[in-house]
Amino acid sequence: MPGPSPFAAHRADLEALGAQSRRRTLAPRAGRDFASNDYLGLADSEALRTALAAGIERGLPAGSGGSRLLRGNHDEHEALEAHAARHYGSEAALYFSTGFAANAALFATLPQRGDVVVHDELIHASAHDGMKLGRADAIAAAHNDAQAFEDIISRWRAGGATGTPWIAVESLYSMDGDRAPLAELAAVADRHDAVLVVDEAHATGVFGPGGAGLAHGLARRDNLVTLHTCGKALGCEGALLCAPAIATDFVVNRGRPFIFSTAPSPLSAWLVRQAIEIVANEPERQARLHAVVRHAAERLVPLGIPASGTQILPVIIGDNERTMRIAACLRDAGFDIRGIRPPTVAQGTARLRIAITLNVDEGNIDDMAEALAQAMAAA
Repeated sequence: MPGPSPFAAHRADLEALGAQSRRRTLAPRAGRDFASNDYLGLADSEALRTALAAGIERGLPAGSGGSRLLRGNHDEHEALEAHAARHYGSEAALYFSTGFAANAALFATLPQRGDVVVHDELIHASAHDGMKLGRADAIAAAHNDAQAFEDIISRWRAGGATGTPWIAVESLYSMDGDRAPLAELAAVADRHDAVLVVDEAHATGVFGPGGAGLAHGLARRDNLVTLHTCGKALGCEGALLCAPAIATDFVVNRGRPFIFSTAPSPLSAWLVRQAIEIVANEPERQARLHAVVRHAAERLVPLGIPASGTQILPVIIGDNERTMRIAACLRDAGFDIRGIRPPTVAQGTARLRIAITLNVDEGNIDDMAEALAQAMAAA
């Protein structure tokens, strides 16, 4: 007789998630876009289609054929990295196939044994996975509380630690839409000979001159590392680790996620470089997005939804099941707004994540606000 299924534990876990209204499923695109991170509407734009066609016309390969340290390195990778370093204000840059890979490589490789990573409690999951692979201790600090970072590092130093503290934050948080106090955190880093790591995933392209991000005012510091994802406002894929040259050189030599990964497509590298230029040369995209964000805030504040000041507007519901009922009502009404549940967010803070992009206009927002009010009342 056959024995027990080798996936019995997996089935039980999925059933438990379902009982808590936390089981995830893949859903097709449908309705007006209030869910994506395509903030500037570039992903399906004529501008990027034209750039892609130009790259193909140039004969750029679709695949790299190997890791960067074997035969996978291409002129387009290096051209993108040089351009990104200039644009984002760093000494050097390194291109990864995804933001997850870049974050994992960063935290698994750069902090050393005897160091400490003090990270915001809401930092990306990819940073957590990188820290688990790394050699340094990791301590969570209260969200957006610069004094909490200061106190943790001071206690760590008082205990006799002599290594380097790494302060790890996002400049704009993906589920709350709020911004980190970067100037205060940079001051903490300076006082404690620390390195400030800023994940600009949701700020790249949206904020800063030419879309350079919220940390652009701190550029050219020798204790700053920034990460710029290319699959959100830039409309492409991949991520750029921007840092002092000694740090990127160390990742090339010691970063296992970099060393043992097939290099990103040279065609993708070309496309990202064009996207950076499009955003820099067309500031009206940023201006238009900020205008649409302000309109959304004006429509949602009367519903009791606070303005975040950014393109990410969380609607905290609390209960998992009610959150998903409201999301389903909105989907049925023609609006793609997703429910976000634990563990992506803290227990008891299930929410709708409304993302404002240039894929919608003021009329779409007006209709969405009306549908949201009806769905919340009905659920």
